[in-house]
Amino acid sequence: MPSDVTFRRVPLLPVAGLVLVVFAVLGALYLNWSQSDSNRWVAHTLDVEVAIARLRGDVLDAESAHRGYLLSGDPTLQDRVEAASRRARAGFADLRTLTADNPVEQRALDQLAPLLARKLEITAKSIDRYARTANGIPVAALPKSEGREIMAQIEVIVDRMRAEEEKLSVKRVDHAQLMIDLLGAGQAAALVLVLVAAFLTVGDARRRFQAMQEARDEARGAEAQVRAEIEGREAAEAALRQIQKMESIGQLTGGIAHDFNNMLAIVIGSLDMAARRSGDPVRVARAIANAREGAERAAALTGRLLAFSRQSPLAPVALDANRLVAGMSELLHRTLGETIQIETVLAAGLWPSFADPHQLENALLNLAVNARDAMAEGGKLTIETANVHFDDAYAAARHEVAPGQYVMLCVTDTGSGMPADVIEKAFEPFFTTKQVGKGTGLGLSQVFGFAKQSGGHVAIYSELGQGTTVKLYLPRHFGAVQQPGVAAPSEALPLGRAEEIILVVEDEQRVRHFSVDALRDLGYTVLSAHGGVEALAMLAEQPSIALLFTDVVMPEMNGRKLADAARAQRPNLPVLYTTGYTRNAVVHNGMLDAGVALLQKPFTIEQLARKVRDVIDGGGANRG
Repeated sequence: MPSDVTFRRVPLLPVAGLVLVVFAVLGALYLNWSQSDSNRWVAHTLDVEVAIARLRGDVLDAESAHRGYLLSGDPTLQDRVEAASRRARAGFADLRTLTADNPVEQRALDQLAPLLARKLEITAKSIDRYARTANGIPVAALPKSEGREIMAQIEVIVDRMRAEEEKLSVKRVDHAQLMIDLLGAGQAAALVLVLVAAFLTVGDARRRFQAMQEARDEARGAEAQVRAEIEGREAAEAALRQIQKMESIGQLTGGIAHDFNNMLAIVIGSLDMAARRSGDPVRVARAIANAREGAERAAALTGRLLAFSRQSPLAPVALDANRLVAGMSELLHRTLGETIQIETVLAAGLWPSFADPHQLENALLNLAVNARDAMAEGGKLTIETANVHFDDAYAAARHEVAPGQYVMLCVTDTGSGMPADVIEKAFEPFFTTKQVGKGTGLGLSQVFGFAKQSGGHVAIYSELGQGTTVKLYLPRHFGAVQQPGVAAPSEALPLGRAEEIILVVEDEQRVRHFSVDALRDLGYTVLSAHGGVEALAMLAEQPSIALLFTDVVMPEMNGRKLADAARAQRPNLPVLYTTGYTRNAVVHNGMLDAGVALLQKPFTIEQLARKVRDVIDGGGANRG
């Protein structure tokens, strides 16, 4: 029996100890695995929170850069929008992968996906619409409030996802803490070796858990810092844009007021002198001539302002730039004087271009006069033509330049040159480096407006003491050049006949009276109407009307609608439009509609006589 007891009891102690050690080790391993698994889930939750914060930051960054681009047109902001949009799409995909185990977050992402796609689509379409509108291409307006509503919905969903992750984070942190406590209690009852190993494991676990908590706090702090930086940058950009806008408006209005006051002083003073000298025909005629010169200068100033704002109606034709430059030779020599040597370098095989020849002549003349003023002691002016091609890289580096083939007209002088800060402002209206009274500051701005309205490009290259080069690029025209006919010069005004009846339609009474009196002086029989309804009634009563002379901008019915209604009665009725400011009725993309005859206000009696005669005789008639 004793042997049996010994056999049965003695092995129980080491077995029990071994079992205790095994269970302690297995328990420690299990608890350590559970605690590590809990830590992994906590880390996973933090990764999801960081991904949510990054997605939100990318969307806010895209929104901020998008607003800045629409206000300033800065191409770097467009690049920022595209980069932030790409990051947002990639971040959304990462978030979808990270939350694959969470049905609640997956449903939230299902709601977020169409909103995010629509928000980025609206942003891209808005940028595209801005660029196309700057090029004069009509584009349907986007809903103004949709972007803000979508952003608000995105914020709600993102906040809900963050709240869900916060709840999971607290739950998983509590579970991890419970595993740590159980691990400590089990290790206290185990063997010293297991206790020491467990103690080291717990210490390491606590350090890792603390590091993850610090990482989460750091991520939240980074999110708050990014948001503060975005808000600060938006405020600074808005303040800078406001300052720049007010400076430009102040410079523009100041220049207009200065030049118009000078011209009005001439007109008012000369008319006053004419009234005071009514008994002296010679002095009255001289005063009236001075008043007319001041008024013509005011009209020219208005024309340059319209050209800069791309509102001047262009009548482009397919032209040969070489022929145009050669035809200006005498005018340039007479304008620039004997101290300026003029050289032309005309390219062989020059492509045709499509532009308004009169505006192009004015642009070249402005560039030549600027070059002359930069060569006070005389010098050399070179006018060069060439065929050029803009590749995608060149176009991408320059705002509002499309890749393709262009005809270049280059004007180079050997004058004093310009520093970089002057080149940056050279195209601004009323900016000039000339002495007071030596220039209006509208020459280069008119060239800039003409180039952009014609679908072209203009660039300045200059070095102090070396001279300046201005390159004007016009799009290549694919087609034959129209050879202009040569009209015989005539000093006498073309007159009308009493049987030729003209219907004048003008809502401004004084302008209407002037037009009627002038046409009657030219020999025509004239009827007048103050609006479209009255004019249509007259057309129905008087079928022998030879010409409809109508203003474009009128209340209730504009000139184009009146002409369309009149042609419903008289399909072959000639129409001559007149306007002081172009609207889209007869001008689209800055170009006169095909077949439209237009007389720009203000006009002289001579201009009126020749244009009316030309339209009635069929040379410039608009017969539908």
